[in-house]
Amino acid sequence: MATSKGGHESPATKRKAAQGKGNQVQRNLKTRHVSMIALGGCIGTGLFMTSGSTISKAGPGGGLVAYAAMGLMVYFLMTSLGELATHMPVSGSFATYDAKYVDPALGFAMGWNYWLNWAITVAVDISTAALLIQYWLPDTPGWVWSLLVLVVIFLINALTVSTFGETEFWLSLIKVLTVIVFLVIGFAMILGIMYRPAAGLHNFTYKDAPFVGGFPAILSVFLVAGFSFQGTELIGVTAGESEDPSHAVPKAIRDVFWRILLFYILSIFVIAALIPYTSPHLLGASEGNIAMSPFTLVFQRAGLASAASIMNAIVLTSVLSAANSGAYAATRMLYALAHEHYAPRIFGRTTRHGIPLMALAATTVVSLATFASSIFGQRIYMWLVAASGLTGFIAWIGIALSHYRFRRAWVVQGHKVSELKYHAKLFPLGPILALVLCLVVIGGQNIEAFVTWNWQEIGVTYISIPLVLALYLGYKIKHHTKIVPLDQMDLTSSSPEFESRTGA
Repeated sequence: MATSKGGHESPATKRKAAQGKGNQVQRNLKTRHVSMIALGGCIGTGLFMTSGSTISKAGPGGGLVAYAAMGLMVYFLMTSLGELATHMPVSGSFATYDAKYVDPALGFAMGWNYWLNWAITVAVDISTAALLIQYWLPDTPGWVWSLLVLVVIFLINALTVSTFGETEFWLSLIKVLTVIVFLVIGFAMILGIMYRPAAGLHNFTYKDAPFVGGFPAILSVFLVAGFSFQGTELIGVTAGESEDPSHAVPKAIRDVFWRILLFYILSIFVIAALIPYTSPHLLGASEGNIAMSPFTLVFQRAGLASAASIMNAIVLTSVLSAANSGAYAATRMLYALAHEHYAPRIFGRTTRHGIPLMALAATTVVSLATFASSIFGQRIYMWLVAASGLTGFIAWIGIALSHYRFRRAWVVQGHKVSELKYHAKLFPLGPILALVLCLVVIGGQNIEAFVTWNWQEIGVTYISIPLVLALYLGYKIKHHTKIVPLDQMDLTSSSPEFESRTGA
């Protein structure tokens, strides 16, 4: 087998090996695709729509602290995932790592839970897309637009992985350019360059600012900030189809920190400087009113008359990007579950272009069924959406656990950290901090429900936790799995799916 000078397979050799065999995905995602997909996972409706509500609840200082803390946590999580993904790049990503480095039962539970989450999320996104389209065409039925969007998402994911990557690249680029323009205009208004008098920073000391409501308010904002960053773990999923994961994944992860700093922290700073925390408009955006988006409000103040319509179009691209990425993530997770013998083998088959078509079809069917329940059974729909609510944070816990145990096993078995293609900084602080913050966020989802012992609210909020526990314990009891001892952990060979594609 041809190798590069360093003893590793060259990207071209990997692609040739993958394309010459059946039932494997193909390494056709370029470095720019992976980087932009990572960025697209960071920027979405959480920034464009609900970021203002964090300032309203916790004040400008509280909002900045919450996003900075969540941003730091996500950075550590991504460096942990980067170390794992460059060592063993597979489409199953963290579910595969959970099985190898913690417990096979955990990999089973995390994989199925993550697949269900994204399948449901796609249904939510196509419903949201229909609402955004109806902003311009209010007299048309929403279900028609939802079905059309779902068909388009299916076709994009059914062609080639490079088609998906290219689509995500351009959709993410629109979001990036929007944030850049917003920051330029915002700082120009703060400094008085294009807005008189200069807005300045007096909103940071207005009334009870910068911190409003103390620590409880900041904790509640942690939840909003955390949800805004959901999707960044897609970096690990794309590693399995990257042309050169040892280069593309570390590059994407190195950029995550600066993207979080520039796009989120600076955007929150601009919004807080230009709109007082007492403004009722900041809460209106969290209810889905595009006219109340803090981005729309700032653009309107700058004199852009059609700001609402432009922001509606941009938010629509964000929702389409989220649905597209969701379909991709769910499909690849189901594909990996099949190769790990956690799902029927049919979901592990691919087309000649390397697309797991049956896995994509199954994901689309579940998305369609979830969407149909929103029309015919609203109560069922709400429970399904609630079931996917905490999945991202649960997946992040799995990443932190896997990385912590992988690195410890790596040292216990006599390896040096310098041998790794990429190694996370500040170990073990990084994964431990990420694990603690994830537990805090999950626990604080609905404290009021526990105070009043509202069992229905508790059930709706935390339903994903017993779901994961049931999957984990069910598999563990049936197959008698155990937590993998550090000195017996297999750190050299890969999953069956990875080995079949690389000849490992």
